[in-house]
Amino acid sequence: MKKVGLLIVVVMLCAVFAACSNSAKESKTITIGWLPNESGEDIKAAREEVGKLVEKATGKKVEHKTTTDYIIAIESIANGNVDLAYLGAQGYIEAKNKNGKVEPLVIPSGKSGTAEDAVYYSWLAVNKGNEAPFKDGDKFKIDNLAGKKFSFVSNSSTSGFKVPSNGIITYFNKIDKYKDLKKDDLLEGGKDKFFSEVLYGGSHQGSAVNLISGKVDVAAFCDTCVANYVSLESGDENRPGAVYKVKEDAAEPFDTVKGKEFSLISVTPVLNSPLVVNTDKISAETIKKLVEAFTSTETAANTNIFVTKDSGKTGIFAKTENEAFVVVDDAFFNPVRELSN
Repeated sequence: MKKVGLLIVVVMLCAVFAACSNSAKESKTITIGWLPNESGEDIKAAREEVGKLVEKATGKKVEHKTTTDYIIAIESIANGNVDLAYLGAQGYIEAKNKNGKVEPLVIPSGKSGTAEDAVYYSWLAVNKGNEAPFKDGDKFKIDNLAGKKFSFVSNSSTSGFKVPSNGIITYFNKIDKYKDLKKDDLLEGGKDKFFSEVLYGGSHQGSAVNLISGKVDVAAFCDTCVANYVSLESGDENRPGAVYKVKEDAAEPFDTVKGKEFSLISVTPVLNSPLVVNTDKISAETIKKLVEAFTSTETAANTNIFVTKDSGKTGIFAKTENEAFVVVDDAFFNPVRELSN
């Protein structure tokens, strides 16, 4: 996104926030809600660093609300039990459908420092050694996915359900036998279902462990949520055929599967996740302060927020090149909305 375009988006968002929140009765405390993926004890310091940024920008105390369920996080921002929340694109859309006063605040950018390449990756993976049914020469295909035991993250997850389920349906609808396959057909397994069994990890980490521990044949989860626990062993990062290994010092829930390896059979780019705000709880003035703080060059350079690979720190946001927080509007997430059409 070019600077002029970004300026227009900021002006538009300020107008939206002002219209929605001029009368907001603010608390002296800002509560931030986190999905299960970012609620682990191992990334507590990373959550607290975001909290420090919010406290410095607003002069308010920050409290963190961690969750064990996607629905709890989504409901919390929609009903005002939290003021800010870090959600996936699908989670944001669901929250906004429940309450139109939920708006995106910022997203982490791509390597370019803009929203143009602001993506992460949804993976379908199998345990190493089980790739053969999904290979056709040097290419990977998902033709043999039917009948397998499968793990999603949550049906409110963008990269752990929405994107992979849409990809599966689109692919198999071209096959006559599965031309009527629908999303609802993937929600649970059984003798007459597409999958023989369907599990839900509750988090991306949980879905990955469902696979690695042998509970399922194939699992959906994303790259960023497992990056702290695995390392690339062979192949190209975020490409089919890449093999990842669980680190020997991996924290829960990967501590039970240390050293195990898995392979990617399908990779799909996904829009980066937004930090969202309930504009009925936070005033336009405070929102302006938050936007300025999150999008500042100081924040982009904060290695406790944007963590480098060789820092030894466990983070939520990665710094590989020019990553920073950038402003987007609601329309940015329309490609995810369209997956439901």
